[in-house]
Amino acid sequence: MLKKTVVLILAMVIFLSCDNKDRPPKPSNLIPKEKMADILYDLYIINAAKGVNRKVLEKRNLVPENYVLTKYEIDSIQFAQSNNYYAFDTEDYASIVESVKSRLEREKKEIEDLQKQEQVEAKRRRDSLKALNKEKREQKKVSKDSTTIK
Repeated sequence: MLKKTVVLILAMVIFLSCDNKDRPPKPSNLIPKEKMADILYDLYIINAAKGVNRKVLEKRNLVPENYVLTKYEIDSIQFAQSNNYYAFDTEDYASIVESVKSRLEREKKEIEDLQKQEQVEAKRRRDSLKALNKEKREQKKVSKDSTTIK
């Protein structure tokens, strides 16, 4: 019985010691949540662009991550410390990531709507050109027929 109790207490101590991680210290230059969301948004966009336009970025010797850091006037250490601080609290970090995700989805929908409008406009122009060309062909045909009758 004593052996089982010691094993049980030892297992509980190990379990509790693993769960008791210390939160990273709050950085003195912690990036505010809203700004952190903006930074993550830009990083998501840039990572997507790197997948599509990697050669363009390489050709121009652009380092997108440096662009984001410069844009927000932060350095990589400040970003890493702030990211670690927010990531420790998964609910807090999830809310930041969720705001980025909803922004990406909202902008994706806006772009898709614009593309649909452009497609409708392009179809309207094509149809107008077809009708105009058809009318010109018919006029030429009528003109040709009237000259051959004389």
